Amino acid sequence: VQDMNCIESLARVDVLCVDKTGTITQPDMAFQDFVPLDGAKKGEIRTILTALYSGVSPENDTSRALISAFSGKTDWICTRRIPFTSKAKWSGGVFADRGAYLVGAPEFLLGDGIQPYEKQLHGYAETGSRVLLLAHYDGDPVPGALEGEMLTPLAFLLLTSPIRPEAEETFRYFREQGVSIRVISGDDPRTASRVAGEVGIENSHRFVDASTLKTDKDILSAVKQYTVFGRVTPEQKKSIIAALQKCGHTVAMTGDGVNDLLAMKQADYSVAMASGAQAASQLASLVLLESDFAAMPGIVAEGRRVINNIQRAATLFLVKNIFSLGLALLSLLT
Repeated sequence: VQDMNCIESLARVDVLCVDKTGTITQPDMAFQDFVPLDGAKKGEIRTILTALYSGVSPENDTSRALISAFSGKTDWICTRRIPFTSKAKWSGGVFADRGAYLVGAPEFLLGDGIQPYEKQLHGYAETGSRVLLLAHYDGDPVPGALEGEMLTPLAFLLLTSPIRPEAEETFRYFREQGVSIRVISGDDPRTASRVAGEVGIENSHRFVDASTLKTDKDILSAVKQYTVFGRVTPEQKKSIIAALQKCGHTVAMTGDGVNDLLAMKQADYSVAMASGAQAASQLASLVLLESDFAAMPGIVAEGRRVINNIQRAATLFLVKNIFSLGLALLSLLT
């Protein structure tokens, strides 16, 4: 506990915003498989991925899973690494005499060129898999300034995160307590919706791609209609929290990464996983030391017990004072 009043504050929350990875699912991701595109060969794909992920430090859970799957020896010489950012949603490397290779969210890399692959992506998303695109870029890759005609898709990378065994029971408790859940994720909205449905989150079929929400007015309208938000940037997470507060809700936000900081600061109450980024733990009102979201019902129950006891004590003192005043007036009259 990092704020003295945070337990009581959480008891008054009526909307809880959660990320998919690390909250609904376990934080550790696992690589499933890759699917070559447009005639690319499996051996070539494996060589590229080994060059991208050998000898590098993990930036997040996704890169940790890929490093575990593809670390090995490579003779490719990397001249520049492009780190992952929550805004661009891709990372990559530039290799001597071989060009640049990028890995990231298909929607952000392909842009309008995603149409031929939409049906295939929908199929993967409906199974709950997280899908990344491996692509070759014939130029100097700059975040926010990629040219679609210079991008050649090579393969889809499929990753998965097992659902926390206690997640369904936890979200059932919040539903019974009248707390509405919003899933705010950087993943594909269909994937997030499928996972949310598996743990029993109400209205999980109502999802939206946040990249289509361009203004604060769009976000304000969306929070009234949708439960699951996919492809959300850190700035949009903050805007979603602010929009919910404008609607009169008391909002709590759970997070474990640097990309959650803006939203956690905006929320009325913030919860961090100890296994996540240090900055998130320092900012949060409450830190779950064992990174176990199943502890939340006990915390909410404790807060409501404290508030109920305060209300009972206040009622007792109010009645006592009324009787004291009545006795004092009666004594004066007699």
